[in-house]
Amino acid sequence: MAQHYRLDSVLLPQGWAPDALVTVAEDGRITAVEASGGAGGTGGPHEALRVSGFVVPGMPNAHSHAFQRGMTGNTEFRLSARDSFWTWRQAMYGLAGRIEPEDLQVLATQLFIEMLKAGYTSVAEFHYLHRRPAGDHYPDGLGLWDAIIAAAAASGIGLTLLPTLYQTSDFGAAPLKPSQARFASDTDWFLRAVEARIGAERSAAPAALRTGAAFHSLRAVPLETLREAALALRRIDPALPLHIHVAEQIQEVDSCLRQTGRRPLELLLETGLLDEHWCLVHATHATAAELQGIAATKATVCLSITTEANLGDGFFETARFLKLGGALCVGSDSQATVCPAEELRWMEYQLRLRKKRRAVLADKRDPHVGTRLWRDAARYGAQAIGQPAGTIEVGRRADWLVLDAAHPSMAGSVPDNALDHLVFAGASAAIRDVMVAGRWVVRDRRHAAEPMLQARFVDLMKRLAS
Repeated sequence: MAQHYRLDSVLLPQGWAPDALVTVAEDGRITAVEASGGAGGTGGPHEALRVSGFVVPGMPNAHSHAFQRGMTGNTEFRLSARDSFWTWRQAMYGLAGRIEPEDLQVLATQLFIEMLKAGYTSVAEFHYLHRRPAGDHYPDGLGLWDAIIAAAAASGIGLTLLPTLYQTSDFGAAPLKPSQARFASDTDWFLRAVEARIGAERSAAPAALRTGAAFHSLRAVPLETLREAALALRRIDPALPLHIHVAEQIQEVDSCLRQTGRRPLELLLETGLLDEHWCLVHATHATAAELQGIAATKATVCLSITTEANLGDGFFETARFLKLGGALCVGSDSQATVCPAEELRWMEYQLRLRKKRRAVLADKRDPHVGTRLWRDAARYGAQAIGQPAGTIEVGRRADWLVLDAAHPSMAGSVPDNALDHLVFAGASAAIRDVMVAGRWVVRDRRHAAEPMLQARFVDLMKRLAS
C-alpha cells in the first residue's frame, strides 16, 4: 500500500522545496512528488504523514570492506620508521585469516548500522573473502558472501554485493602468497558464482539488493583475464556495476611500469572497457591525461579520504577532475571513519590547505560547498553502485535522511545552508531518522537491532584484538 509523506523541507533535484507531498509505493519507490503540497500547501491525501526537519537524499557508500571494521583503532601505532600501506596490509591479512562467516555477519551488521546512523543508506561491499582460512571452499557454499547479505537484511541498508576476482599477488602473474589464500578465485568459478547470485536476486526481487562484481586490482588480476572476465560479465548483465582499486600507491604504479612499461590507469583506459558502469577506487596517483581519460568514459571515481589519509596514500587531484566534468563519489573503505560528511569535509579541506583559500569546490550552480558535494556524491554514488537512489524524485527509491532542525549543530540553519551544517558543522549528530526503500530503519537516532547486537559485537572485538 502506498504511503504519502508531507515533508516540511526537502532537497529535490531542482533545489529545496517547502511542504512537498511525496508518495512512496509498497516496493519503496517514489511514485509522485508534488512541491508545495498542492494548492497553497493544503492539498494532498489526509493520511499523509508529516515529516519535520530537513529531508535530504541518503548517501550511497561506494566502497567498503566490512571485515576491516574488526581492526578499527587497533593499528594506530608505529612498528618502524617507515610504516606505510604495505605494513598495514600485513595486519589486515592477519585479520582476514581469522574471520569466519558468523564473525563477519556480526561485524557487518554493526558496521551497517553505524553507516545508517551516519548518513549512508546503501553500500557497495567490495568482497574478496571467498574461502576458508586454509584456502578450500566452504562445504555449504559461499558462507562469507551470505554473511554480508544477511547483515544488510538485518540492518536494513541497501546493498550492492561486489564479489571480487583475485588471482595474483603482483604484476607479472606472481602467485598468491599463503596469507592471500582465502581470496583466490578461478575465473570460471567466479563467473558462475556471480551469475548464480544474479539469478537468485532476480527471482527474489529484493527491494534494495544488487549484485555487481569487482577486480581487486591490476596487481591481482592480469590484464587479459580482466578483459575476458569483464566482457563475460557484460553478457550476463550489460549494466552490471564493475569496480577496481587502481593507482592507490606509488609503489603499485612503479611496479606496473617496470613490468608492463605502462601505468595502471593507462592500461585500463587502453582496454576500451570503461564506461558509466565502472567505478575506479582511489586513482590517487592519476596524471592529468589519465584524469581527462577517465572523465571522458563517464566512469566514476570513488574517494575514501579518511582511509587514504590513514594509510598515507597521497592526494587525489579533486579540483582538476571536477573541472573536467568527472564524477566523484565517496566510501568508507577500511572503516577508519564511517561518516560521509567527514569524507566530503576533507575533500574540501585538503584543497583549502594546498591552495590556501576557501570554498574551493563551490561552483556557479551551488555556491554552498556542502550542497554541491553532498548532491553530487549522492548522485554519482548511486550510479557507481547501480542502485536507483541518490536523489529524491519519481522512479528513485525512497532513501532519505531527516536532519533535526532543532539540534544544536543545525542552529540558525535554513534550507540553503542545511548541508553546509551537515558537512562542516558536525551535524551528523543531527541525523534523526533514516529511511531505506520506504522503510524507517533509524528513528530518533536509534536502530532496533542495536541492543541485541551490542554484546556479541563487543565480545567479538575483544577476541579479535587478543
